[in-house]
Amino acid sequence: MKNFKRTFAFIFFMIAAVILGALIAYVCDGKDYVGWLAWGKRVGIENFSVDLYVIKFSFGLMINATISQLFTIPISLIVFSKTCKNL
Repeated sequence: MKNFKRTFAFIFFMIAAVILGALIAYVCDGKDYVGWLAWGKRVGIENFSVDLYVIKFSFGLMINATISQLFTIPISLIVFSKTCKNL
């Protein structure tokens, strides 16, 4: 149970960091002096389709990483290590 709590807390902090970084990038997009926080790249497979006449399926995975997310993820790791010592 102890390991489950720690893993759940780690996943929570990572998801929160990614969402917070995306929110910061959205807010800063197009603003003077902080617009660089919204700069990022998309990496992944846009759309991959396989048609077997009977079954057709598509697969896609895109990751959009921004500068603000590169700041929030290490901050969340530091906060996680400070707050979850006793889990």
